Amino acid sequence: MRKILVIAYYWPPAGGPGVQRWLKFVKYLPDFGIEPIVYVPENPSYPLMDEKLIDEVPSSIKILKQPIKEPYGWASLLSKKKTKTISSGIIKEKDPSIIEKVLLWIRGNLFIPDARKFWVKPSISFLAKVIADEGIETIVTTGPPHSLHLIGLGLKKKYNIQWIVDFRDPWTSIGYHKNLRLTESSKAKHKALEKGVLVKADKIVVTSHTTKTEFEAITPKPIKVVTNGFDDELQPVALDSKFTISHIGSLLTGRNPLGLWEALQQLISESEDLKQALKIQLAGVVGEEVLQSIKEFGLSDYVEQLGYLSHDKVLETQQKSQILLLLEIDSKETQGIIPGKLFEYLNARRPILAIGPEGWEAGEMVERHHAGNMCLHTDVATLKNVLLNAFQEYQNGTLSCDSEGVEQYHRKALTESLAKFI
Repeated sequence: MRKILVIAYYWPPAGGPGVQRWLKFVKYLPDFGIEPIVYVPENPSYPLMDEKLIDEVPSSIKILKQPIKEPYGWASLLSKKKTKTISSGIIKEKDPSIIEKVLLWIRGNLFIPDARKFWVKPSISFLAKVIADEGIETIVTTGPPHSLHLIGLGLKKKYNIQWIVDFRDPWTSIGYHKNLRLTESSKAKHKALEKGVLVKADKIVVTSHTTKTEFEAITPKPIKVVTNGFDDELQPVALDSKFTISHIGSLLTGRNPLGLWEALQQLISESEDLKQALKIQLAGVVGEEVLQSIKEFGLSDYVEQLGYLSHDKVLETQQKSQILLLLEIDSKETQGIIPGKLFEYLNARRPILAIGPEGWEAGEMVERHHAGNMCLHTDVATLKNVLLNAFQEYQNGTLSCDSEGVEQYHRKALTESLAKFI
């Protein structure tokens, strides 16, 4: 069996979507003749934890760990709460405090490409012996954090190995990048590092066709789209009795669906039945500005904040919901972002309401698979119409989702595609 070395940051007991991708690839790669060896930090600073995911790590997989030095302990001396919030991806866009401005400036300009940069050199030294002892011919680095790609770059310079770079998200074109208060010099450094990785890697894996097109303008190297997916045999559960609209995952300030809140405000003022039935469920970290908007639109009494849910609870919540909410920042830079939750939404077989930018790849997928509707953030009339139609079906007991062609996103099928590319 051919061995590969997978270099990752997010690994159980880390929670959130970042851990799922390679946890599942590692699970299925042996079925296609590839034995993965996984290298992860020994003492990482994970913003989210899900201890139950440890049970999903295959017992036969060799896991290598080395200590990592991260600056979040120092930053928390300024503000522990704000440091954790920023590390979770919640960046306040309107009227940030002085402390938030300082933390963002430090994050963006002193830690390039990111705060895990101090793990690069020790990892290159440690992995040199691993490559020799294990007979490794292929390494995979997966980011973000993109500093892990610099580990791959360092190993590629030293050894005659195949290096595959996996981008779960874009690098310099990611939506929050412009909020890091970067100097022109820092922007140039990020661009140079990104180009260096893309040019020196042997092969590149991305999660969307938009990102593939973006990277094809930078490098001639082979690029393969392998989306995220789902891997769960679901048990039947009863639907919520309420007209439940659920969002799973961090609700960043930039994703705040003001058009949706306005449409719901109008609907509850026009329909007593909808007013009595409505429930909005938010699972995960929610930005303060989002909660303030909900309050301003008079919807606070309809909102249930579930906090962070373990993965098994996420699956149950998705299946029970009447409508699943998929959101993205209204920006050209986010057209290629396909949230990992989309594929579990598809597997849950509940109607999806996707709200994002024009030309959003994820929204187009929702409609292509007949899994729901795609709306623009500002199109209140269409949002209102979609919700009203869904509510009428809910009242009739016919609100359902007959999605098509989603089997291609099963983790095993995706892993087979990846194995062939490797």
